[in-house]
Order: sequence, then structure tokens, then C-alpha cells
Amino acid sequence: MTIAATPATPATHTARTAPGVHATARIRATTSNHATILPVLAGDGPFDLRRNRSHGNQARVCITGAMCAPLGGDRLCIDVTAEQGANLHITSAAATIALRGPTPEHATYDVRLTVAERASLHWLPQPLISAARSNLRQTCTIDLAPTARLVLREEQVLGRAGEPPGRLTTRLTVRLDGRPLLDQQSVYGPDAPGWDGPAVLAGHRAAGQLLIVDPAYRTQPSDVRLLGHDPAHGQAALTPLAGPAVLVTALAPDTLHLRRLLDAAHTLACSQTPSASPT
Repeated sequence: MTIAATPATPATHTARTAPGVHATARIRATTSNHATILPVLAGDGPFDLRRNRSHGNQARVCITGAMCAPLGGDRLCIDVTAEQGANLHITSAAATIALRGPTPEHATYDVRLTVAERASLHWLPQPLISAARSNLRQTCTIDLAPTARLVLREEQVLGRAGEPPGRLTTRLTVRLDGRPLLDQQSVYGPDAPGWDGPAVLAGHRAAGQLLIVDPAYRTQPSDVRLLGHDPAHGQAALTPLAGPAVLVTALAPDTLHLRRLLDAAHTLACSQTPSASPT
């Protein structure tokens, strides 16, 4: 494994005086002798990247937090590339907590994932918690080759125990072979119209989704399924997309019930498409 240092970027006067932390993590996976290797594993600021024990030919990375982030004014980015034939699994050691910083300016957290031909990426971070008075704008932009495979899980928790949520804006954009597969945006918290009403969260405080993209769905499309018998404990809907993919959307009162729903949906998807295995 080679750990590549992130090159310094000359700062303009505006960048020097701008509040908050500006940091980028970069991960690049490729293949060598039928194994996945990591020629680039670089993080700065709050990003500490650890290589875990591999699983077969799958390389595994855990993102750990070296400092509190994102705070107001922070500009954070994670850039991941799985090159042709690579098999990469990424998770995080703990939840990401969006907090109010020394400035009222919003924070940004941008994730960019690129998966090449016959490559596979499992993106399974721990939940994102929107703490009171925080303001975070998060984006996840994904570019997939026609034969790429992806398993992506996102979980948002609106407020810590006994507190209201901050302002949270999330956008997920997925392109397959350069064409749009999914593009959706959600806004929660203060000044977001209807976010806590029956058409959106219906009083729940945990929201999540599971996206599985697999070429096998071209010949074995998934059926629409509803998971969760008691709406008070949360429910999830598994729906096929107009492409080789399924999307699970879930709502629950807390992270425990949310994870149970997403895990059940993942197991169901794996029974239909073995290559979507959580490993």
C-alpha cells in the first residue's frame, strides 16, 4: 500500500481568511495479481483513513474522525475511485455529527464516487447526525460504468436525544454510463417547508436509503416491496429504478429501527442478486 500525501494548494487571500476547515480525502483502488490494492489513501483535516484487513480480493477502508467536523464554515470532500475490476468496501468508525461552528455560515460535505467497468464499491458509512443549530449541505455524486456495481447506504438522524435538528440539505446524484439514474434532494429542519409533516417524515427522526446498482437487474428486475409491519416503528419501501438498480427508502423513530429496516431490505436484495452481498 502506498500512502500518497495530499499536495498543498496555494491559498488566495480569500481562502486564508475564510472561516472553517478545508479538507479533502482521496481513495483510489486498483487491481494487482487478482487483488485490490490502494495506491492512493490520503486524508487531511478531520479525515484519518485506515486500511482494514482485506476480505478475499476486496480492499477495506475505515474513515475515522481526527477532529470535530463538519462545523459551520467547513468545506469537506471525499473523492473515491474504484478502477477497472477493483473491489472496494468503505465504512466509517463512528457517526458524523454536524455541529454549529464559530460562524453561522453553512458547512459543506461533498462525496464523489467513481466506479469503473467490472468494479464494485460498497459505501456504508455510519449515520449523519444533524445537531441543533447546525447547517450542513451534503452532496453525493456518483458516476458508474455500465458494468459497475454499487451498494450505498445513507442514514440521517435529525437531532440528538432531546434536541431539535439543525438545517440539513442532502442531494444524491447518480449517473450510469453518463446518463442520469437517480437525482433527488431532501431538506430538513428550520425553515424547510413541510419536512416534519405527513408527506415527508411524519414525526420520525431517522431517514435512510439503500441504493443497489447491479447489471444482474437487467435480466432479474426486483419487485416492489414494503417492509415494516408497524408504522410507529418505521417502514421502508423497496422499488426498482429505470435501470439495473433498486432503491430502498426508509423512515424510523431512531437509528436502531432504521438500521433494522435497511438491513432487512439488503438481505432481501441479496436473495435476488447475490452480487449485492453486504460483504
